[in-house]
Amino acid sequence: MSPAAKVVAPMDGKTVVITGGNSGVGKATATALAGAGARTVITARSESRGSEALADIRRSSGSDLVDLVVFDLADLASVRKGAAVLLDRYDQIHVLVNNAGLVLTERTETADGFEATFGINHLGPFLLTRLLLDRLIASAPARVVNVASTAHRSARHGMDFDDLQSRRGYKGMQVYGRSKLANILFTDELARRLVGTGVTANCLHPGTVATGYARDGDATGFLAFGVKVIRPFILTPEQGARTSVYLASSPDVAGVTGRYFVKCRSRTPSAAARNEAAAALLWSSSEELVAGATAGAD
Repeated sequence: MSPAAKVVAPMDGKTVVITGGNSGVGKATATALAGAGARTVITARSESRGSEALADIRRSSGSDLVDLVVFDLADLASVRKGAAVLLDRYDQIHVLVNNAGLVLTERTETADGFEATFGINHLGPFLLTRLLLDRLIASAPARVVNVASTAHRSARHGMDFDDLQSRRGYKGMQVYGRSKLANILFTDELARRLVGTGVTANCLHPGTVATGYARDGDATGFLAFGVKVIRPFILTPEQGARTSVYLASSPDVAGVTGRYFVKCRSRTPSAAARNEAAAALLWSSSEELVAGATAGAD
């Protein structure tokens, strides 16, 4: 039996946090895990959209054990507040799924002055994971699941540590590819740091999924047109969620860490994604950036 054929495992007694759980792959992941018995916590930046999704997930999963915490990954102060709420409400966190992300045609900045794709796709999840890490370790065995993308392969030259904020020219898909490379490098370094704690860290490519991607004004022009053209040929959110659900729940991957998965199978990412020195440098650079944002807010 292939891994994809036995995706969902029982999750009774487990608490799962899923960022961006109000739509697309995140919502489908939340529905599946709630249906498997997990206390499922979705995060969203919008109270109204989050509440609508909450009702949908409860109805579709048949579970009342679904909660909402509202915070914005584009605002690190908001991330800190959201993490504080999670730590206050939940004595244990067994799975963190960093699912939220976006692609932008034009360069914009987060509330903290970071290039938005890098800030939302990497720095926000990086900070959230760091803030929840002690709780995950205390809840072990536990898992961190990061949603990356095959788009990381477009960043053939690796991270541009001299221009992490993409100030020297901006091409939306190139910047997105580097942010997805950052997801894999972060997973790799996190897995090394967690050895012996009982917490695993893995990442995945969900497939090209027919969700709200590029529909909410985050992509325009040729990029948005391209998404519309390929939409009839791409996966449903439920299909795209399969690998996230597998990594969050399956006993088959208990103890497996630091790997990149596609279609519920471990695959080898690009050479740039296997650069341990780059992973360590990204970690230290990210710590400096999030610490600087906090200091600037004081």
